[in-house]
Amino acid sequence: MRNPRTDLRHPRKRRKVARVQVARVQYAALPYRHTAGSRTEVMLITSRETGRWLIPKGWPQKGKSPRRSAAREAREEAGVIGKIERGPIGSYAYKKLLNGGNAVLCEVRVFPLEVKRQWKTWPEKPQREVRWFSRTQAAKIVSEPALRAIIRNFGKRR
Repeated sequence: MRNPRTDLRHPRKRRKVARVQVARVQYAALPYRHTAGSRTEVMLITSRETGRWLIPKGWPQKGKSPRRSAAREAREEAGVIGKIERGPIGSYAYKKLLNGGNAVLCEVRVFPLEVKRQWKTWPEKPQREVRWFSRTQAAKIVSEPALRAIIRNFGKRR
């Protein structure tokens, strides 16, 4: 017979742990450009909450295709516009912490965006740092291992 005072399965004895919900999809843009020396550089931005380096990403937008949603995120978060590819080059997963302590597992599908220009001002400019990196540098500073691999392998197919 179970003892409710010592049994960890008892509701009052359970530790509070953030629950992970079913995976949700986000779309991201990998902004890139070619330098005069034919090197491929990628643009990274900082997150608003933690200051970690990442790529522009966000939730699907009603009435927009996945690649158009990714392009819009790049405009809002990094102020860049350009040519976005039709299909994703890969995906990675991470846990997004929501208000209230819950976490949601997100699958982020990454679409390359060849940057044609950057606006002087954009909606999230005051909240983020934006910087160009070589693929090697960018792969070293992003946190998610699968995103590292996407960035590292990206220039090889260009």
